[in-house]
Amino acid sequence: MSKIIIPCDEANHVCDKTQYKEATLWEKVKLNIHLIYCSACRKYTKNNTKLTKLIKGNGKVEPIATNAKEQLKSTFEKELAKHKH
Repeated sequence: MSKIIIPCDEANHVCDKTQYKEATLWEKVKLNIHLIYCSACRKYTKNNTKLTKLIKGNGKVEPIATNAKEQLKSTFEKELAKHKH
């Protein structure tokens, strides 16, 4: 029999599986027990649920334009270079 108390990484994995309706009932039970005492995983689950609702609610996810993506990447790399030692 699997243990009831699971670590955070497993809880997050089960949360992800639940999002795609791939988690078993037993995994969901263990996740819910974990969520009782772990505020970090509750927050992760809450954010995961929000993301799922946003994507399903709109039904249309548009990718960022290529030129905007390149500009964002360039800006990110410049900022990252500033903070490297």
